[in-house]
Amino acid sequence: MFAFLKRLPKPTVYRLFEMIPGILVWVTLIGAVVLSIVKPLWAIYVIILFDLYWLMRVSYLLIHMMAGWRKFSWTLKQNWLPQAQALPDFDKIYHLIFLPTYKEPITVLRTTLNSLTSANYPADKFIIVLAGEAKDQENFEHNAAVLKQEFSDKFGHFLITLHPNNIVGELSGKGANINWAGHRAQEYVDKLGLAYENIIVSSFDIDSCPHPDYFALLTYTYLTHPDRLHTSFQPVAVYNNNIWDSPSLMRIIANSTTFWLFTDLVRPERLFTFSSHSMPMKALVDVGFWQNDIVTEDSRIFLQCFVYYDGNYRVTPIYLPISMDTVYSGSFWRSLVNQYKQQRRWAYGVENFAYMAYHFWRSKRVPFATKFRYIWNQLEGVYSWATAPIIIFILGRLPLMLADSQVKNNLIAYSAPVALQWLMSIAMVGLIFSAILCTVMLPPRPEKHHWTKSIVMVLQWLLFPATMLIFGAIPATDAQTRLMLGKYLGFWVTEKKRADENPGSAPTN
Repeated sequence: MFAFLKRLPKPTVYRLFEMIPGILVWVTLIGAVVLSIVKPLWAIYVIILFDLYWLMRVSYLLIHMMAGWRKFSWTLKQNWLPQAQALPDFDKIYHLIFLPTYKEPITVLRTTLNSLTSANYPADKFIIVLAGEAKDQENFEHNAAVLKQEFSDKFGHFLITLHPNNIVGELSGKGANINWAGHRAQEYVDKLGLAYENIIVSSFDIDSCPHPDYFALLTYTYLTHPDRLHTSFQPVAVYNNNIWDSPSLMRIIANSTTFWLFTDLVRPERLFTFSSHSMPMKALVDVGFWQNDIVTEDSRIFLQCFVYYDGNYRVTPIYLPISMDTVYSGSFWRSLVNQYKQQRRWAYGVENFAYMAYHFWRSKRVPFATKFRYIWNQLEGVYSWATAPIIIFILGRLPLMLADSQVKNNLIAYSAPVALQWLMSIAMVGLIFSAILCTVMLPPRPEKHHWTKSIVMVLQWLLFPATMLIFGAIPATDAQTRLMLGKYLGFWVTEKKRADENPGSAPTN
């Protein structure tokens, strides 16, 4: 097979890799239906094996989520700034913070900048880069001027960049914006005469509000890391900024993302960068900044470094939160549509599989075991995302519905519902644990919300199975199908809106 691939043009090979995840998903879904009709007993065997696999997987993930929570809780109790200040090179470290924005209201931008001024860290070591788009030039320049007047004297440096329209080869979106801003920031840093090795870059979504100790812990971890120039740093993404105002479905999806991240943080060998993250400027410059022609630049930047350094690059967990917005547009139905689009965009991270497979195929220096582990983790992850909820909640019951009485009386067939019941029981334990953690992590309830809203915050987890299917498997299948067919997805900016901007539009719970 590999000899055959070598004879093909490189774009053709890359295109074949893009098709693999979608093909696997559709072969599974169509195959499950066909097998249920033609050989229902065989289909029942497959379903039982799948249920048992997921029983073990859910148990495994629950254990890791609890381990991640313990580390998170311990980290929150520590005082990180004195520990960082005690290190020899503390005074040399600068933080270059990118804040890309497109049409967000100034209230969102101001909230983020206020959170940075509240950091338990010397603000004169912050280089803020507010990165706007020429497509929103008038609005951005007005907001940037107001914010620079308010905040420029509160940070060491305050840089404003404007990404031009229609640059050849770019895909309009966050990656293109921060790629442009990155090069402008590099020019600025060079004028200041700062060494790249002493600069930690943070790429934040515009609604990102880091924990006050985030930069202290980040600096401490960077200075004590045995290979600091070959690792990114991933905090815990939480979505507490507007969580009391957003609809229940949006809250479940947001919290599910946080709990998924907990399970991966304790397994750094499979961890990618996600959403807001940090990394050495030296590595960022080496790879030419974030890729400007893709949708998921936040995770791709890790793979760019991994490939560039021949596999000598990792992600180090930072067990402190960065709070962002849940999907909220002021309207329940519009929020649902926006949530689906956001999940589809996140699921479009499947585009990383082709990049990884193609470069691993060409690389002779990355060990085979390392290649296999990353390929397996990526492929199994996107495959399960798209197929597991559909198989568990829909197709898992299909062969029993179509089987005749003789098959239904078979001992193996009789065991299928039992396996599914055990899976649901373990999943329910996970839901209860998630509901408890969600309640613990909530910010204080605003006075405008009745106390009964706290009860809703717990009961909302009963909707989780529906969210797995509607806002998990379906958008994931959508994204993988588009990539398989070559119907490439453009970058969609999640609408940012706070309830206070439109007081009369309380969401439906």
